[in-house]
Amino acid sequence: MEKKLNLTEGNILTTLVKLSMPIIGTSFIQMAYNLTDMLYLGRLSSKAVAAVGTAGFFTWFANSIIFLSKAGAEIGVAQSIGRGDTKRAKKYIKNTVKLNIIMGFVYALILIIFRKSLIGFFNLGENSIVKMAEDYLLIAALGLNFFFINPICTSIFNGYGDSKTPFKTNIIGLLVNIVLNPVLIFGFGPIPKLGVAGAAIATVFAQFVVSFCFIYTIVKKTDLLKDVNLLEKFDIDCVKSVFRYGMPVALQNGLFCIFAMIIARIVSDFGDASIAVQKVGSQIEAISWMTAGGFSTALSAYVGQNYGAKKWDRIYEGYYKALLAASILGIGTTLLLYFGSKPLFALFIPEKHVIPLGVDYLKILSYSQLFMCIEITTAGAFNGLGKTVPPSLIGIIFTALRIPAALILSSEKLLGLNGVWWSISLSSVLKGIILTSWFVIYLNRKYKKVRIKENLPVPNGY
Repeated sequence: MEKKLNLTEGNILTTLVKLSMPIIGTSFIQMAYNLTDMLYLGRLSSKAVAAVGTAGFFTWFANSIIFLSKAGAEIGVAQSIGRGDTKRAKKYIKNTVKLNIIMGFVYALILIIFRKSLIGFFNLGENSIVKMAEDYLLIAALGLNFFFINPICTSIFNGYGDSKTPFKTNIIGLLVNIVLNPVLIFGFGPIPKLGVAGAAIATVFAQFVVSFCFIYTIVKKTDLLKDVNLLEKFDIDCVKSVFRYGMPVALQNGLFCIFAMIIARIVSDFGDASIAVQKVGSQIEAISWMTAGGFSTALSAYVGQNYGAKKWDRIYEGYYKALLAASILGIGTTLLLYFGSKPLFALFIPEKHVIPLGVDYLKILSYSQLFMCIEITTAGAFNGLGKTVPPSLIGIIFTALRIPAALILSSEKLLGLNGVWWSISLSSVLKGIILTSWFVIYLNRKYKKVRIKENLPVPNGY
């Protein structure tokens, strides 16, 4: 195990950077999995992209389920370490790992049994796209437990303050995926051309490799599972804490995925090219929200440990420094997506009739990048305090509003397909403004109370 960071001591900015950079790198690796698929599948056809994009909603929903135990592990482990309670931290590890494995098996079984009905919801029309989507979903479901294991292992390490181990481990998986993708999609030598199925196999095998590396590292090089018996009964108090921390986050992400499916169903009325645009465009846009997600995860661990150690000065200063970094990221991404929209999109789908649709998507979404980045980062600060309800509440309400907004704005008399993209962009702006304002007000009031209680001077402006 890499040397873990003590997030309750030392230079705040240096600590946040050291913790966040590997997490951001890991986030980019996860994004690269999808971009690698899109890069090669785009050369196959826009129909292949549409098929994988549709099936991908259900692996995305898997991430929503994972958030239940993932958030519990990150928050529970971080706060326990901050209090110096290693025994409690190991209880979180044992219970979240077991919970994740069980949920993975159950969800995979549901996908396998109901895959035809699930894909049928999107009314894709063309049989070839439907068949590719069903094949991809089946293969992904067969290897789904690796998708469940890896995020929880990543969260455990991050909660301990070791973000380098997940980064290095996920790099190995990415390299495996990059090598296997073109070989299995297009064929090589005796290996036949497998198309969409090849992309699914490459991704599952890469995730298996990552799981193997994580398990090897945990067993051989750390004491994280020392004295931990996974066959023991669940610790009810610990599981309750996991659900209290993780349920709002899981509910938000689950509903976000469902809302996105409904949006995709609206988009499908504009043709398979529009579905491909949404899939590729969202992956390009992930440049910002994956990076912001790295800041968010780092800030959650940082705030969690300092909350456990009752160091509000560090929480206060750390949040505003992380917010500044997220703001710079959001502005930079806005400029990139707006002015680089055409070459960026053409890199993935070179079909001339699709490129203008992709350019519109990226330009419209560029306006919301700053607000999305500060929203995601602020959610991490809330989560570190164990207050997962506020970001979940704001996220659910304003993401749900995308549906009626999309239906209204996408009418022929108004904006058509671009109305859908505007509904997404405007909701992100509102979420960023409201959630950040909420946390700033809460943090300032809490910080003032703590300073008064400790008989310390209160800075001007409070």
